[in-house]
Amino acid sequence: MSTTLTPVLTRFWDAPESWTLDTYVKNEGYEALRKALALKPADLVSTAKDSGLRGRGGAGFPMGMKWGFLPPDDGGPRYLVVNADESEPGTCKDIPLLMAAPHTLLEGVAITSYAIGCHHAFIYLRGEVVHVYRRLLKAVQEAYAAGHLGQNIHGSGFDLDVTVHAGAGAYICGEETALLDSLEGRRGQPRAKPPFPAVAGLYARPTVINNVESIASVPAIVLHGSDWFKSMGTEKSTGFGIFSLSGHITRPGQYEAPLGITMRELIDMAGGIRGGKKLKFWTPGGSSTPLFTDAHLDIPLTFDDVAAAGSMLGTRALQVFDETVCVVRAVDRWTDFYKHESCGKCTPCREGTWWLKQILGRLEHGQGSEEDLDKLLDICDNILGRSFCALADGATSSITSSLQYFRDEYVAHLTQGGCPFDRAASTLFARENLSA
Repeated sequence: MSTTLTPVLTRFWDAPESWTLDTYVKNEGYEALRKALALKPADLVSTAKDSGLRGRGGAGFPMGMKWGFLPPDDGGPRYLVVNADESEPGTCKDIPLLMAAPHTLLEGVAITSYAIGCHHAFIYLRGEVVHVYRRLLKAVQEAYAAGHLGQNIHGSGFDLDVTVHAGAGAYICGEETALLDSLEGRRGQPRAKPPFPAVAGLYARPTVINNVESIASVPAIVLHGSDWFKSMGTEKSTGFGIFSLSGHITRPGQYEAPLGITMRELIDMAGGIRGGKKLKFWTPGGSSTPLFTDAHLDIPLTFDDVAAAGSMLGTRALQVFDETVCVVRAVDRWTDFYKHESCGKCTPCREGTWWLKQILGRLEHGQGSEEDLDKLLDICDNILGRSFCALADGATSSITSSLQYFRDEYVAHLTQGGCPFDRAASTLFARENLSA
């Protein structure tokens, strides 16, 4: 195996009480903040740009460039908003990070806020994860008490308040502008852009919105330098990232490795496919990214290489499905999720996801005809790129890619009058098996 793990964010997750301030300080905690406060904010922005760090929330946009989009200081407030509304099916890296090492994020928030001239930062967390909410609030309390947050931080003259806000559990609020509306007390729905958040974001003021892992990566970059960060990964996808492996593998979990590692290497690290079965398909970035098969195992997991192969790296939510799984059933379940979570603001998404679900439901039960397969693609084509946000685009990804690679399986549902897979042998039907 040519690639090894590079534990940075996950380095002390297995330490006793890893979430406490004491444990964090023993592991270089808040040393980067002290270093940052001795620098000019512009130098920190340059460091972020030089590192090549691309957003870890899915889009992969260069983070330093996003910071640089803020207009010149006009004397009014500007904000940092951390998107912790992790809800993409299969994505499970930010919540473990907040549970195991919340101070990593808080130090990143403090450094980023200083760099962009923010004096009030917000962390928008999913309301369902009450245990994470409580742990994060405790970490904020510890940071205030130790002088890492609050007034005149470490005698630097820099003030910063941090508010942890629990959302109401809507998937759409993971979209940055819907998140802002929710944070302002309105119904979470995507905004029309422009204006972009960097110009008119939270409370119509300049705002930087970044993912948890993105901000949590900042302290290590500041402490060890952009060249250290660029020594990992590839030229265009620098650094390390948390790869979340779930599904039919022997040891599911979080694997922190350089970008550019392959799925074959990660599966080997995770002990292979569970039960000695064969890999059938997998997602490189959660359910909203086009599916891959065993033919894609050696593609470097970078933003550009995955895109060139026809999918998206997204949040690196690597869901693994073995040969017992019915791809039609899996796609039907994902589509049901997107239909349910559509905010209904725009017609292509509101109506399109509903019709996709109706057709897929019929196909799963062996009803309809092959013309329905073409109808699915036609509806997907009319949805793609025609909505306010990427929810609708994500809803089409698994459908179009599964028809590309597994059209015969869709046809088999029609010719055999229903799903040809043995429900008793497939974990995808576990709930139905238990209730039978």
